[in-house]
Amino acid sequence: MAFAQLTYRESLRDIEACLRAQTDKLYHMGIRSRVSRSTLADANEVRDWRIYAEFAQSLIGIARRLYAEESFGVELKETVYALDASTIDLCLSVFPWAPFRSTKAAIKLHTLLDLRGNIPTFLHISDGKLHDVNVLDLLLPEASAFYIMDRGYIDFERLYRLHAAGSFFVTRAKSNLKAQRRYSHPVDRSTGLICDQTIVLSGFYSRRDFDTPLRRIKFKDPETGKRLVFLTNNFVLPAIIITELYRCRWQVELFFKWIKQHLRIKVFFGTSENAVKSQIWIAVSVYVLVAIVKKRLNLSASLYEMLQILSLTMFERVPLDQLLADIITDDSQAISANQLKLFD
Repeated sequence: MAFAQLTYRESLRDIEACLRAQTDKLYHMGIRSRVSRSTLADANEVRDWRIYAEFAQSLIGIARRLYAEESFGVELKETVYALDASTIDLCLSVFPWAPFRSTKAAIKLHTLLDLRGNIPTFLHISDGKLHDVNVLDLLLPEASAFYIMDRGYIDFERLYRLHAAGSFFVTRAKSNLKAQRRYSHPVDRSTGLICDQTIVLSGFYSRRDFDTPLRRIKFKDPETGKRLVFLTNNFVLPAIIITELYRCRWQVELFFKWIKQHLRIKVFFGTSENAVKSQIWIAVSVYVLVAIVKKRLNLSASLYEMLQILSLTMFERVPLDQLLADIITDDSQAISANQLKLFD
């Protein structure tokens, strides 16, 4: 507990240092004194977080239309979503409304990511105790869409709802799955595929909840040598495409990493539930706004590069397209041809 409180105090000092660094710029805008952390915290306390959530949803609608034809590495016309959750640890004494374990608090970000553009289409913020699979109850299944999930989302009653709605899912099978093989389909073993089977669940509860055949695909990763077993209700796509779809699930992990590192949502200005949710939805809005700008201006820079440029020049009176084009051009000329990019 003492360590958690110490870390929290150190984080507050980091925030105050960042605020002091912005004082000179704010002075030129007519703000004559440093904006204190308590001022920002009070603002987040009193403004309803749903305002920012609705604003983010409006931006998400714009971004999804812009990226509707974007490729994500798999040739597929249907919409593909990656579903996952990320936990942010908090101090229990400071955030008592977000219980997780007996000595710590946490919140979870449950996110459904559209892989075309990596746009978050659904985001639910809960305390750390909510199990990931419960979020399936909050989703409105989209017919013909693919939902890519890890083993934590295996609940055959909930998966059957996706199936009944005309949606497809791809997930990893648990090691204790009870099933009977009905058919085996030919596979090209040179691609890493081991088998492609039609199965029926044989466990009492699983068979009761999902009484239609499933497809089981076994695959050996050529790079790591790891054997993976996938489950899906789609019998049309080639088996190798199913494995590639699951590989794309990693994009949602990168999304969590990106917003935590670059939008600073590990440290919060306020401690109430409203303040935390407000800051998270503001971070999501910033992420989507930068994605919209990148697409509309047809820029080659990464989202991280654009965010850095905008954060350093936010008070400059220069048209956005000119500002980004000029700086990105200068940076690209300065970088050596054999210099690797840290962020794609």
